[in-house]
Amino acid sequence: MPRSVAVIDIGKTNAKLVLIDATTGTQIATRSTPNTVLRDGPYPHADVERLWTFILESLRDLQAVHGIDGISVTTHGATAALMAGDALAMPVLDYEHNGTDETAGLYAAERPAFSESLSPLLPNGLNLGAQIFWQSRAHAEAFAGVTQILTYPQYWAWRLTGVSASELTSLGCHTDLWAPVQQDFSSLVDGQGWRKLFPAIKPAASVLGAITPAVAAATGLAANTPVSCGIHDSNASLLPHLGAHETPFTILSTGTWAIAMTVGGDTAHLDASRDSLANVDAYGRAVPTARFMGGREFDMLAPGAVEPTEADISRVIAESIQALPCFNPGTGPFPHAKGTWTIDPASLTPGERTAVASLYLALITEACLGLCGLGKQIIVEGPLARNRLFGEALARLTGSSVSASGDATGTSLGASMLFGGAPAHKAEAAPFAPLGVAGFDDYVARWKARLAA
Repeated sequence: MPRSVAVIDIGKTNAKLVLIDATTGTQIATRSTPNTVLRDGPYPHADVERLWTFILESLRDLQAVHGIDGISVTTHGATAALMAGDALAMPVLDYEHNGTDETAGLYAAERPAFSESLSPLLPNGLNLGAQIFWQSRAHAEAFAGVTQILTYPQYWAWRLTGVSASELTSLGCHTDLWAPVQQDFSSLVDGQGWRKLFPAIKPAASVLGAITPAVAAATGLAANTPVSCGIHDSNASLLPHLGAHETPFTILSTGTWAIAMTVGGDTAHLDASRDSLANVDAYGRAVPTARFMGGREFDMLAPGAVEPTEADISRVIAESIQALPCFNPGTGPFPHAKGTWTIDPASLTPGERTAVASLYLALITEACLGLCGLGKQIIVEGPLARNRLFGEALARLTGSSVSASGDATGTSLGASMLFGGAPAHKAEAAPFAPLGVAGFDDYVARWKARLAA
């Protein structure tokens, strides 16, 4: 097993390259860059060449200082590269582009039922199938030249190795392309004649191949440096915890999205109209999931966030100063609600706004857990793991043990584990004490009453 694993971690907002010591699970070094969207060309699209330059330069720099024994890849979902031989047939579509609305009516008649795909109908291009369907019609000439479809982690793995593959976690994340129960491509794929365009499925936890000579020359890495097949990012966050906790347990992976995944839960309460679905884990199993754009909403509610003081928290709770969903329409458990404040936010201090935002995210997370299942233990990964008020409020709301992951970046750690073995998974921090501020229960009741009004 490689000891020093360079993880290429492409999130929707930022891209990182994180060097992980795979024997201890510790982070050695990191590089990051904004993940920008280009507005030229036929539609908004990923700046893959700038990302490729960032990847090669980061690999070169980390190799020179620390040495790299293997490369793993993880990316956000709802993204694919449509290839024409060894080049892109068309740019990698940004999933927030609303061009898919043009074919929404036609697509609705072709997409599989929720009972088959466990994938809800989502806005813009959040269903990868809707993207491909739109591209096949709006850009029919270019689509006619498509020779294969690569989900996003596997696109980057292909650029590193020249080897093509499909992979289950990326096929199974609200794409409409996969039927988790049947463990096969969905009726949409066969109905559109796309099956032949997807390469053979390989496990996320497998070596796809070694880097190409060109990559070796550009980075200084050994020619036999192995590259993993790659994994969807929220499933990478899940991987270190599989088999480590009593089921059911919930992993809350946070970043641009807050994604709650309950291992050992069932799919009975999933609601296609409320952004809940089943992801597919690295072993091909359906995992009940609910999500909302937590990071983006937090930034909207509390720009320039600061740690709230006890006085900030007390005032917000005592006066029921609240934010009501949702501030990214069409997503989360309240997709049709219009986000509002109960007070002019300009009248609040930065600490008070941060307190409101933290409590808002805890309340939305509780709603998500009503859909995907409440674990006996909730482990928070990513930025929200550092938000004490959020953790304490969620513990009070759920009655479950809520703790911050002991890993600074669960996504990168999980991706580093794709080479096998079991790196030491750091124990979670001590559970958050349930929030004990007077009036919080009344605050929650008032929030829910306002939401229902």
